[in-house]
Amino acid sequence: MDRTGCSSGASDRRQTEESKPLLGEMSAPEGNKMGAAPCRRAPLHCNGMRYKLLQEGDIQVCVIRHPRTFLSKILTSKFLRRWEPHHLTLADNNVASATPTGYMENSISYSAIEDVQLLSWENAPKYCLQLTIPGGTVLLQAANSYLRDQWFHSLQWKKKIYKYKKVLDNPGRWEVVLKEIRTLVDMALSSPLQDESIHQAPLEIVSKLLSENNNLTTQDHESIIVAIAPLLENNHPPPDLCEFFCKHCRERPRSMVVIEVFTPVVQRILKHNMDFGKCPRLRLFTQEYILALNELNAGMEVVKKFIHSMHGPTGQCPHPRVLPNLVAVCLAAIYSCYEEFINSRDNSPSLKEIRNGCQQQCDRKPNLPLRLLHTSPDLVSQEATMTESRTKPPIVTSNEIHVEMERTNTANQKMTANAGNDSEPNLIDCLMVSPTCSTMSIELSVQADRILGCYVEILKMLSDYDDWRPALASLLQPIPFPKEALAHEKFTKELKYVIQRFAEDLRQEVHSCLLSVRAGKDGWFQLYSPGGVACDDDGELFASMVHILMGSCYKTKKFLLSLAENKLGPCMLLALRGNQTMVEILCLMLEYNIIENNDTQLQIISTLESTDVGKRMYEQLCDRQRELKELQRKGGPTRLTLPSKSTDADLARLLSSGSFGNLENLSLAFTNVTSACAEHLIKLPSLKQLNLWSTQFGDAGLRLLSEHLTMLQVLNLCETPVTDAGLLALSSMKSLCSLNMNSTKLSADTYEDLKAKLPNLKEVDVRYTEAW
Repeated sequence: MDRTGCSSGASDRRQTEESKPLLGEMSAPEGNKMGAAPCRRAPLHCNGMRYKLLQEGDIQVCVIRHPRTFLSKILTSKFLRRWEPHHLTLADNNVASATPTGYMENSISYSAIEDVQLLSWENAPKYCLQLTIPGGTVLLQAANSYLRDQWFHSLQWKKKIYKYKKVLDNPGRWEVVLKEIRTLVDMALSSPLQDESIHQAPLEIVSKLLSENNNLTTQDHESIIVAIAPLLENNHPPPDLCEFFCKHCRERPRSMVVIEVFTPVVQRILKHNMDFGKCPRLRLFTQEYILALNELNAGMEVVKKFIHSMHGPTGQCPHPRVLPNLVAVCLAAIYSCYEEFINSRDNSPSLKEIRNGCQQQCDRKPNLPLRLLHTSPDLVSQEATMTESRTKPPIVTSNEIHVEMERTNTANQKMTANAGNDSEPNLIDCLMVSPTCSTMSIELSVQADRILGCYVEILKMLSDYDDWRPALASLLQPIPFPKEALAHEKFTKELKYVIQRFAEDLRQEVHSCLLSVRAGKDGWFQLYSPGGVACDDDGELFASMVHILMGSCYKTKKFLLSLAENKLGPCMLLALRGNQTMVEILCLMLEYNIIENNDTQLQIISTLESTDVGKRMYEQLCDRQRELKELQRKGGPTRLTLPSKSTDADLARLLSSGSFGNLENLSLAFTNVTSACAEHLIKLPSLKQLNLWSTQFGDAGLRLLSEHLTMLQVLNLCETPVTDAGLLALSSMKSLCSLNMNSTKLSADTYEDLKAKLPNLKEVDVRYTEAW
């Protein structure tokens, strides 16, 4: 007799195992009642063996059509001679052959299989499996005992899962359904089959049951969750079940089920998930679970303890997937806060919309070419000089906010013609490149504001762990947040803590991530610079970032070149306010001859001499390089651009630091100057071109300019608060030949009066005024 698969032991123990159902449901097999001694049921799984769930395989098949009581006699008579080889597939509903002929001409439904037994008898083929069906028996013969047992357990499993699907597809009383679910879970936990689908199949059955029955009570919900909890210890919940869990977290965040059942599930997801993209509902469930924790009495303290539990008590987190999974959850949650704004936009807002708050599409004005200003050399924008605007169509780029302003073919041709020389760009070029974008006016809903606060706080927690900080900096280096978030003052102010932690870390793999990943793509370094969308501290964080980067950068000159090309204005502004790091930066630019333009060099010198620390460092530099003194003796610059966000005090400090008698072109565009600076402007006798675009310069200052700057030829008042009262005073400036009053409070009568009194006025821009 074949005793394969059973370890040696006492006879009574063996008999007990033979009569015991494998999965706790089947009754004693009828084979033991037949009375035929040679035919016995083989011992069941009792040696701790594990098997993979079979989906298909080769096996020998023999079908006997007989009354059940004669089976033992047929087997004893050695009547079995004809076996057919078949490749059987264990489908969801039946057993079918790849070659439907002979014994397996028709598939065998699981509902028709009354019993599955292991068989062995003397002087006959070994390793047989008996399937009892109405009117006969199907015998399956495997190559060895392990394959036989594998087929046995796989058939048992498929048959029972088929049964539970049928039962739970038409639920009756929910107390009975709950009992069936518990039995199903126990069956999965006790099965010797080791396969992902063994635990996933019951979860999917329950998931379908919940999705089709929305009228369950909260108590039913919690009972079902508790019943399937053992299966979730080593398995991710399927998508529909994730949605059910999310709903429970939203509706009952203070339920003990959230803490006791969901916590180990979420911990497993964060430790073992490899790609949220394949199952985004896992990420959504994790997101809702964390928000539920935040709703508890302790609030963020509970969330903080959870994050700490995911990191572990030691200084090094043992789970490499936890951090990227947490960051993915945070990014998705933060993105969802601004989803309404993102979905409502059909194109990027203009600079004016960014400053004044994003307008609806129906309120936006059409883009028009700036075609009314001379293209002859006039007012200089230093930042435009340092960019690629000489050779490319000018596109304003600030943290992924792109604004392209159209130009006529003539303007394009003239810009191209000027690209090869060393002259500064003309006034129209200056006006078309903005050095700054202010924050958008964004108001989040109460729910979105709560989500934002929670997940920004989690990012702060993540940045506090030394071992996580390098990876976190790398994950956040190509800035992954939507532009609406970067333009939201509350978000960037809170996120500043994380960037500060990066800037304070002395490891190069951390603070080097403050820089952009490629040219033209802003990094945190640009975002928090003066004039950047996120800057709210007058450049304090920017200065600390420059300090740490300069201290470790092994290509100092290359880094200085990038600063000169992109951030010279902010560097000069902070140096003007006495920041020692920026003073050192400007001195190094002069020492390494980074700046080639003489006017720019003279402006840097004037900036250095405006503060005590700058004057001292500049004198030390001059002792080493005498040619700088010679450059200064030749007179002040003819062109000057004040950095964006500069104030009246900054302008006064700069103009009092040296000689500006030769200054002809001055740009104050996008600064914070007011009419109070007019007292300093009237002391510039050679001034011919003045750019006041998007400042707070008003009527009082305009009247003072009209009395003293009679030689002024080009004046830009675009987007300033001037009115007819101040504009009428311009009628005394007879040399004025180019005037931009775009987006001011100009009236049609005042415009006609100015045209009559200014005979040299050739170029004028009155768009978005009453005179347009």
